[in-house]
Amino acid sequence: MFGRGREWQGLASFVSATAMSGATLGIVSGRRRQGKGFLLQALAEETDGMYFAATEATEAESLRLFADALVRHTREVPERPFRDWNDAIAELFRRFRGRPTLVVVDEFPFLSRVTPSLPSIIQRELGPGGSGRDSSARLILCGSAMAVMGGLLAGQAPLRGRAGLELVVQPFGYRDAARFWGLTDPRLAVLVHSIVGGTPAYRFEFTQGDAPAGPADFDSWVVRTVLNPQKPLFREARYLLAEESDIRDPALYHSVLAAIASGNTTNGGIASYIGRRSDQITHPLNVLEDCALVAREPDVFRQGRSRYRIVEPLITFYEGVMRRRWPELEAYRGETVWGSVRETFLAQIVGPHFEALCRDYAMGAGEEVFGGFPATVGAGTVNDPENRTQIEIDVAVFSPPDGGRAGRLLSLGEAKWGETMSHHHVGRLARARDLLAAKGYDTRDTILACYSGSGFTTELLASAAGDPGIRLIGLDDIYAPGAFG
Repeated sequence: MFGRGREWQGLASFVSATAMSGATLGIVSGRRRQGKGFLLQALAEETDGMYFAATEATEAESLRLFADALVRHTREVPERPFRDWNDAIAELFRRFRGRPTLVVVDEFPFLSRVTPSLPSIIQRELGPGGSGRDSSARLILCGSAMAVMGGLLAGQAPLRGRAGLELVVQPFGYRDAARFWGLTDPRLAVLVHSIVGGTPAYRFEFTQGDAPAGPADFDSWVVRTVLNPQKPLFREARYLLAEESDIRDPALYHSVLAAIASGNTTNGGIASYIGRRSDQITHPLNVLEDCALVAREPDVFRQGRSRYRIVEPLITFYEGVMRRRWPELEAYRGETVWGSVRETFLAQIVGPHFEALCRDYAMGAGEEVFGGFPATVGAGTVNDPENRTQIEIDVAVFSPPDGGRAGRLLSLGEAKWGETMSHHHVGRLARARDLLAAKGYDTRDTILACYSGSGFTTELLASAAGDPGIRLIGLDDIYAPGAFG
């Protein structure tokens, strides 16, 4: 077990809880390949619980498979076959009495898709008069279809208010991902994370344990793994989109994702890129959000404005690098293709990804870094009317709100992956700070932060050494402490 201590503890506490009488419900979700099934199977084995993985099947076949799993675990044969899920859920709760017992139903969306009433049936049996009242079952419903799993407890959904556990298994953070891949060079770690992110399955199952041996091996690694038609990673991004049942027009969704991967991150920019009106892409963007493939991030300085970001790096890499050269890649010309798109990768993919990593770093920073506890971290745009321009802020850090007032602006930051940063960047941040102060932001102690993947000029290093209002943050800072133990 790597990097899942918090999730394991939460699951174990849910299973062993004795304060609640009757059956209890837990919901576990997360994008595919994050290790949800591994976690739950391991927990079932450790606690002598029952684990059932649903498959795409008719209701009748799913009932038979579930009944077989129940018989194998309890070694009790039901008096008669289950007629429907009403019988199955009632019998499930009746079978488990006494000590708390884990019951996992994995890939639950496969079941609810063919039996839409299944959540209502579970709700009824958990309620007053249901078979769950005298049961000790700790029922966990698990699934990767994020739109379906998120809807189980939302709004007027039958199971809203019934769950004692709601766990979303996230990809590894960038530091844990570096350790998991065995990477000791922070620059290499950023490059690898820009492609495979923190998805655990890509480390071994999808690459057969092939990791870059060092910075000099990165290009070769990309060609022999991600751009290799014989490797599962090659088609994985396509499958991630195809597996979402709510996506019914793949061509449109791929175009939306390609627009974002190309740097068109606003609603209007995306619409213009794909040749549609803005109102015509609202629905696909909402679906991609519900599927946890895209995140909408508000502009922290301009109310009502937001940008979209692809959550899964592998999809960004596919849309920005692979999709437009797909025929050549299928013909095993990965090395040639990579040689011609590598600079595009560094500029359009690694650059924005590095900015996101810097925001992650800032969100986890201690009070000593910015002179206060980071409560909100985001990006935004500051208008400069006098110069008729806009200043892009990559990392804006706010303290917690104080009563009815907004939090202090702890830091304004700019992130550059392939550019040595100088006083020019600090001057731009200082100009943004002055403009924001004029708008009423509390900038009295705002730190101007430069985040760089390529270092800083000698002059800037000398200035920052004697100025507590300037902070220079390099790769070693972003990946410390504890990244490479």
